[in-house]
Amino acid sequence: LSPAHLVPRLGRELGVAAKARTFSLWSHVISLLYAQLTHALSLNDVADSLRLHRNQLAALRGATPPSRNGLSHASRARDPQLAEQLFWKLAELLPRQAPGFGKRHWGRRLASRFRRVIHVVDATTIELVANCMDWAKHRRRKAAAKTHLRMDLHSMLPRFAIVDTAAENDAKRAREVCAGIHAGEIVLFDRAYVDFAHLRDLDQREVFWVTRAKKNLSSRVVRRRQRKPAGKILRDDEILLVGKKSRAAYPQRLRRVIALVEVDGVEREMTFLTNHMEWAASTVAELYRCRWQIEVFFKQIKQTLKLGSFLGHSANAVKWQVWSALIIYLLLRFQAFVSRWSGSFIRLFGLVRSALWERLDMIDLLRRVCGTANGSLRMIGTPQQAYLPGMALICGTATGRESRTSRQARQRKLESLF
Repeated sequence: LSPAHLVPRLGRELGVAAKARTFSLWSHVISLLYAQLTHALSLNDVADSLRLHRNQLAALRGATPPSRNGLSHASRARDPQLAEQLFWKLAELLPRQAPGFGKRHWGRRLASRFRRVIHVVDATTIELVANCMDWAKHRRRKAAAKTHLRMDLHSMLPRFAIVDTAAENDAKRAREVCAGIHAGEIVLFDRAYVDFAHLRDLDQREVFWVTRAKKNLSSRVVRRRQRKPAGKILRDDEILLVGKKSRAAYPQRLRRVIALVEVDGVEREMTFLTNHMEWAASTVAELYRCRWQIEVFFKQIKQTLKLGSFLGHSANAVKWQVWSALIIYLLLRFQAFVSRWSGSFIRLFGLVRSALWERLDMIDLLRRVCGTANGSLRMIGTPQQAYLPGMALICGTATGRESRTSRQARQRKLESLF
């Protein structure tokens, strides 16, 4: 899926190729992707396993197995920007191989009805070991890295990412993460990213945003758009900020929507802020609910890929491993799109990992070997499986949708039988 010239060219452009002598950049990338797919326990695990499969590995454009120290040194000394640029180049090249990938295929409910691009911004913290990763300390006895991400809600693919320490507040990275959003597009983020100076900048760029209000927000109501509660919507007001610094940062009117939102089966009152004055109040609440999709994304990559433990302690090694995880996610999502895979991401990952060294066509494997990639995961009955009178009549319609007339006729025949 990756052009043969891509990794060497990126290495030359970034000046990394000059440091690669016996252990090539391509072999380095392959080794880290292999560690992700197999959940390698250590550097020795990666080196020994690839050495055992030296012949199969050589078939991948001449990749060679690393030594333990060679892989450790490469991840520590080489610039992880190579892995970052490789991810963005693949995100650009893969849609050319399969038109439609990365479009609106993965839109969800309300979001799929919007023709505008909807971005979701959030950050996830990756815990590290404090006593051997001093560069990542952000508390007295804790160390962590943080990934700030902007994701396209329709495609469920990352559009911008920053991997750094967890010391900085999310709001400080908001301008960088949102820099590539164009006029007319929508961005969703939680209250950790609320910075009124940044929100005003987005408003001036004609970017629509939806977020949650902080608990200590001081404001006064200028206009009540809704006189009394209607369903789940308790209030819908236009407000002005009261605080001196807040008012100076954002002097325009804001829209505040207070609604009841179901969380874990219990309805909770939540307050939302937006700069869009035309949407229905229920649309504002539903748009923020769509923000949960980025939490699902973080859960997928942290529970499925190798982000719970790291093969190196340096900042470069951690960044190499995070970006290699994102590359694996992108490649698997592409295979799922091409093969029309209908199962879960974790099952797709498990299937690929189990057949990693087999000479199989990936698309054929996902479509035929598994048996459930072409359609629904439910069981389909056939008349040959029926033993009771009339069961063929029931099972005969299990392979597709039936019209209302045929369903009523089938019901009448069933009542006559039983």
